[in-house]
Amino acid sequence: MAKKTRTGNAVITGIFVVFCLAWVYPVVMVVLNSFKVESAISTNTAFELPTAGTFAGLSNFADALSSKGFLSAFWYSLVITVTSVVLILICCSMCAWFITRVNNWVSKLCYFLFVFSMVVPFQMLMFTLSSISDRLGLNTPYNICLIYLGFGAGLAVFMFCGFVKSIPIEIEEAAMIDGCGPVRTFFLVVLPMLKPTVVSVGILETMWLWNDYLLPYLVLDRKKYTTIPILIQYFRGSYGKVEMGPMMACIVLTIIPIIIVYIAGQKHIIKGVSAGAVKG
Repeated sequence: MAKKTRTGNAVITGIFVVFCLAWVYPVVMVVLNSFKVESAISTNTAFELPTAGTFAGLSNFADALSSKGFLSAFWYSLVITVTSVVLILICCSMCAWFITRVNNWVSKLCYFLFVFSMVVPFQMLMFTLSSISDRLGLNTPYNICLIYLGFGAGLAVFMFCGFVKSIPIEIEEAAMIDGCGPVRTFFLVVLPMLKPTVVSVGILETMWLWNDYLLPYLVLDRKKYTTIPILIQYFRGSYGKVEMGPMMACIVLTIIPIIIVYIAGQKHIIKGVSAGAVKG
């Protein structure tokens, strides 16, 4: 019996190793090609390691950084990501606390509407959303966070509600007895205890927002504002030619911030996700 169990575990492990390699392989290819000359990327040597004749050093990264629009696109992506994540974390955590503690039919209806929003396909809304955002002036990187708040609220409220249910209400009652109002109780008592879920939701939303292509493409005025994913699609060199080397370097440069954020908060992810989805 034990031998069969070990064999089964080995088979399952092997299957997951194959899946992991399949997921990592494209990233490795992008990193390798970012250090190659243009001629090596456009030929059959694109899948080979850099050699003395194909190694370009850091020239592709220098070209990517000096290319027109990279720094501004990086800034706009950073502004959109930071403002949207902060808004989602603050508003959704407060909303989840209210829904959990005010246990009536209105709060239950709001909770189910938030959960239902996660299953609504974006394609059903994108054309109407584009028109409404233009009318309301939400087509700049500095206020598109309001749109992202609506799309990111479903998952965030769902996870926060699950964690808030695990917090003993007696702690909040003690704070109120000591003179704390609802606002101070939330920010001084409840929010610090929500740290695992805050970090988990923040990382998940950051990865989504930083890599999102479709919503900025539909909403933003591309003549004025370009995010990193849009810039990569329209990456052009001299005479309108697509330069694969600088493009690969640009992709690597945009992956690095997300990797740093994920590594910094990875220990909280499993704890926050499991607490937000199971408890209560």
